Amino acid sequence: MAEFSFAAPILPGKTDAWRKALAEIKGPRNAAYKESRNKFRIKREQISLQSTPMGDMVVVHMDAPEQNVLASMMKGTSEFDTWSRDAVLIDVHGFDPNGAPPP
Repeated sequence: MAEFSFAAPILPGKTDAWRKALAEIKGPRNAAYKESRNKFRIKREQISLQSTPMGDMVVVHMDAPEQNVLASMMKGTSEFDTWSRDAVLIDVHGFDPNGAPPP
């Protein structure tokens, strides 16, 4: 297992979309979120919003089997994985699903 933290910048104007996605994860998508994290063997995930002079960022701390777990998440095929990839990783953070895996 690897324990690590990273900051993911939020694209300009997308903070409300991030908040909406987080509300869905805490609410109607919570069971699917937990199932996804179990599938990727993520033992702990803490996420917080940090406003900076450079814009808003999400600070993430994970306890997962490997640091490149985000690359695996980008390839997930469940309904939740697809939704979170499109709504959060791509739309909010601007990750390129066809590019190099997120740092």
